[in-house]
Amino acid sequence: MMGCGCYLMENDVFMAFSTYAAIVILKMMLMAPMTAYYRLTRGAFANDEDVSRKPAEERKKLLRAHPDVERVRRCHQNDLENIIPFVVIGLLYALSGPELSTALLHFRLFTGSRIFHTIAYVGALPQPSRGLSWMLGMLVTFSMAYRVLSKKHILYLVLNINS
Repeated sequence: MMGCGCYLMENDVFMAFSTYAAIVILKMMLMAPMTAYYRLTRGAFANDEDVSRKPAEERKKLLRAHPDVERVRRCHQNDLENIIPFVVIGLLYALSGPELSTALLHFRLFTGSRIFHTIAYVGALPQPSRGLSWMLGMLVTFSMAYRVLSKKHILYLVLNINS
């Protein structure tokens, strides 16, 4: 077991995956404090307990949705829908033995697309900027999934599971 972990840490593809996965996971995690910041600066809270120390009249004004807060929340939701599949499929892809240059292309394109997606979403850049960055990230994830599934040993296992 110990040897397996050491081997992975010496594998360039796995190390590249670990680096880019950590970057996009941290980016996704930072969306929660960004949402809190927008809630505080826009005075828009979702729960009674968040404003319980305020006077009754002020509470009514603070318990509301704000377009900026909702934009950040939707961006965070989109991260959850895209980064988690990337991490899971990317791990399988990294373990499938791809060429380093091909793996780096996949990891860098996905990471760049997600960073740009956040800038486009939070910054309300005109479409199709956000849509294209989302599409690029999805295509990268699908490409990795295809490459994992097209490995002969994977297909052999799937086709012979009931044999």
